[in-house]
Amino acid sequence: MTIKVFKYFLLFFIVSLSTFSQERNTLKIPLKDILTTISNQHEVGFSYIDEDISVFKLIPPNSKLSLKQKLTYLRKNTSLFINILDEKHITISSKKTLYGYVFDKETNKPLGNVTFKNPNEALPIISQENGYFEFTKSISSAIVISCIGYATKTITIKNILQQNFTNIYLDPVIETLSEVVVSNYLTTGISKKLSGLYEVKPKKFGILPGLIEPDILQTIQQIPGINSPDETISNISVRGGTHDQNLFLWNGIRMFQTGHFFGLISAFNPSLAHTIKIYKNGSSAFYGESVSSVIDISTHPKEVESSNTNIGGNLISTDFYSKIKTSSTSSIEISGRRSFTDLISSPTYKKYYNRVFQNTIVTNLNSNNIINYKSSEDFYFYDFTTQFQKKIGHKNELIIDLIGINNQLAFTQNSIASQTPISKNSNLSQLNFGGSLHWKTNWNEKNSTQFNFYGTTYKLNSTNQAIESNQTLDQQNGVFDMGFRVENQYKLNAVFSFNNGYQYNKIVVSNIDQTNFPSFYRKSKEVQENHALILETQYNSINNATFLKSGIRINYLEKFNKFIVEPRIQLNHKLSNTLNLEILAELKSQTSSQIIDLQQDFLGLEKRRWTLTNDGTIPIQKSQQLSLGFTYKNKKWLITLDNYYKRVTGITSSDQGFQNQLEFTNIYGEYTICGTEFLIQKNFNHFHTWLSYTFNDNNYSFKEYQPNVFPNNVDIAHTFSWAGSYEWNNLKIALGSKWHSGKPTTIPLNNNLVSDYPYSPKINYNNPNSGRLNDYFQLNFSASQNWDLNSKTKLSIGVSILNILNKKNILNRYYRVNTTNNSIESIDTYSLERTPNLSIKLSI
Repeated sequence: MTIKVFKYFLLFFIVSLSTFSQERNTLKIPLKDILTTISNQHEVGFSYIDEDISVFKLIPPNSKLSLKQKLTYLRKNTSLFINILDEKHITISSKKTLYGYVFDKETNKPLGNVTFKNPNEALPIISQENGYFEFTKSISSAIVISCIGYATKTITIKNILQQNFTNIYLDPVIETLSEVVVSNYLTTGISKKLSGLYEVKPKKFGILPGLIEPDILQTIQQIPGINSPDETISNISVRGGTHDQNLFLWNGIRMFQTGHFFGLISAFNPSLAHTIKIYKNGSSAFYGESVSSVIDISTHPKEVESSNTNIGGNLISTDFYSKIKTSSTSSIEISGRRSFTDLISSPTYKKYYNRVFQNTIVTNLNSNNIINYKSSEDFYFYDFTTQFQKKIGHKNELIIDLIGINNQLAFTQNSIASQTPISKNSNLSQLNFGGSLHWKTNWNEKNSTQFNFYGTTYKLNSTNQAIESNQTLDQQNGVFDMGFRVENQYKLNAVFSFNNGYQYNKIVVSNIDQTNFPSFYRKSKEVQENHALILETQYNSINNATFLKSGIRINYLEKFNKFIVEPRIQLNHKLSNTLNLEILAELKSQTSSQIIDLQQDFLGLEKRRWTLTNDGTIPIQKSQQLSLGFTYKNKKWLITLDNYYKRVTGITSSDQGFQNQLEFTNIYGEYTICGTEFLIQKNFNHFHTWLSYTFNDNNYSFKEYQPNVFPNNVDIAHTFSWAGSYEWNNLKIALGSKWHSGKPTTIPLNNNLVSDYPYSPKINYNNPNSGRLNDYFQLNFSASQNWDLNSKTKLSIGVSILNILNKKNILNRYYRVNTTNNSIESIDTYSLERTPNLSIKLSI
């Protein structure tokens, strides 16, 4: 037994000794000591300057290697020249040139015109357009690197001499307090300006829960006060407004279609946008035609950028983006995206399919029987953009933009509720094409003028064969919108500036509705021309303590010979070094809106159509909004509090989407909303977390109906959102959740139908919106990783999971009459199920 123990101990000692020896051999030692050892082993002499080798520490080469092998090892692991003069003499010297590339740290794009300045040298070194630089090792060990828009950086030769090639990354400079109140709002790439607007820069975007790409219209829903009651981006509600009350602009073009897949995906390619501006209140007087928010998307770069290409895709679609720099003053940009949903059924598509085309479960309230509908579809979407940019001289710039968006659906429904199967075919085509020409002239340092000409067309063509009846509804909705805008900016002095301009807009809306049972046909075409004169002044105190922007927009509606005056104001005052006060106010109006004449059971697909005001049965919508807010920012803490009041008049029951006793009425009214938005955010180095709360009290007022005051269809009283994200180097991870109280619904008074008209029984409802759906909750996750394959190529992979807990939230509930057995059917629309997604993007 003792001998066995001794053997094991001896074996352990030998292994430990061997391991210890290996560990010693993996320790790095000064190169000078290694050369001394090699000199003694091979009887050779080395000639070198101590300064050239003093920065190097290496693991010693294996003593059993030949001299030639040891020298090869030293060459591979240093940036030194090793020259064998003869059998006994070897010289070692440093390489003359160090070179590399300089990049934007957030976007990884190469930077040209970067200055490398040595205080002891007269002439600086300038990086090339592709970011390449080189300099000699003989220059001073301290190099100051500077570039407009980036933080100055100092490097030392000692830190980079161990390799003759290096990549240098510069940090973009956060805009000064004269422009920004909060940077990194929720995540990197989102900021809040003094004027009250939120600015999103997708190319600097961090990460948010559930998003693998900076989807524009999904991103803005993270901001308190902006949400979608049915999880779609085609039904965005900003402070209680409807989707059509928001103004969506893309490079100055008004967009009438904003979603793919009937609202589950943004219609705007996430690879494109340079800047997105979001106004919840206090928008500039240059924005008209909206009584709610403004979402202004711009893909215009400030300078002519270098060529680059992105190719990517996810489990729904593939996309590409390419910018080609045709000269030092011009470039062409193209992008495209298309779904492959008509070719491949991915796991993500199946979840989206269940959300949009979900098999409707219709519950008979008397017998509680289930009636199943099954469906099949052939669906795809695509979008494309083209942009040409040209700098003309030092003062002028021309940009031409084109955009196209298209959705196509062929849809078949089959009923298996009876012995005789019923099959109905429907189809829908939805497209939006637009173009613009932008010209800017900088007359001098104080004065500049911009001209913008645009045109856009929107078409919705659909045939809807209702499976529960023999009715066929043919619907056509067309919009043609064109106009131009002139904006002049003049800087009076260091604190005052003055802007003025003129806008002209002509819009044509056509509608065709036709049903076979009952027989009905309607065709209309409306034309409207509007003019607007805009005046704005801006004051920004020298110490940046006070920012005041006031403006007035004078609209003239040519058709009605009517003037509408809309004042705007934005005030931000610095109460202390950590606390800001914000006051925003505006009056706005709009003459176009979306209405629903016939609420067909097309499973919640596109059923709204654009129409123009007639200043009678369809009034001009007008809004009044006032908000008071505070922003507290101290070190890595951020707290914001906004209280607001909003009133919108000129609404009708047909543009609010009622699915109760008000569905087929046409009454006029208004809604009023009072609310509070609260956000607290904390940054811990690489970790960011935030919690927001929103309270709304949103009520309709229809004087022609009793009760004349009741909750708004999108009255969500309480909303909590939480998220946490971690960003380290090229890795990003985010987890977040959203909870809100149930939206209003109208419940039947009982299960009995009102049979005043035997051939048209009706449901006897409770008061409008007197009930509530169950509370909503969702937990989401996303992660992404970037890899620099070389100096020009980057690979990005992202994964996301929506609704991790697979919570079955009811988004909408309405009731209808089953004429077969004169019963009431309840129809529920459910939220998106647990939905994974994967994205891959290669940037060249």
